[in-house]
Amino acid sequence: MLAIEVSTTEFGGFRMAVLEHEDGNGGCLYPKPDEISGSRGLLVYMNVEGRIRDAVQKTLAAGGQVLEDVVGIGPHGFRAVVLDTEGNRIALHSSLDE
Repeated sequence: MLAIEVSTTEFGGFRMAVLEHEDGNGGCLYPKPDEISGSRGLLVYMNVEGRIRDAVQKTLAAGGQVLEDVVGIGPHGFRAVVLDTEGNRIALHSSLDE
């Protein structure tokens, strides 16, 4: 469907499918069946390359919340999980901790 390679990997006991991203934005699918509900559900990763900490601060300034602060995710870079003002969980992702 996507016309790109999707590979599976494990890190820290978590299994995920990584979408090919050699030419720019990619993504991953991170299933957590025990978290699927009306308030949790799908976790969408958004690329904030080179400005993850700025993106977290802008989330707060706009009235959102930080659910998980910036943390390393091994060879995949860094992520933070935020809740936007509409109640959507979003993973902010960057290869750099900046």
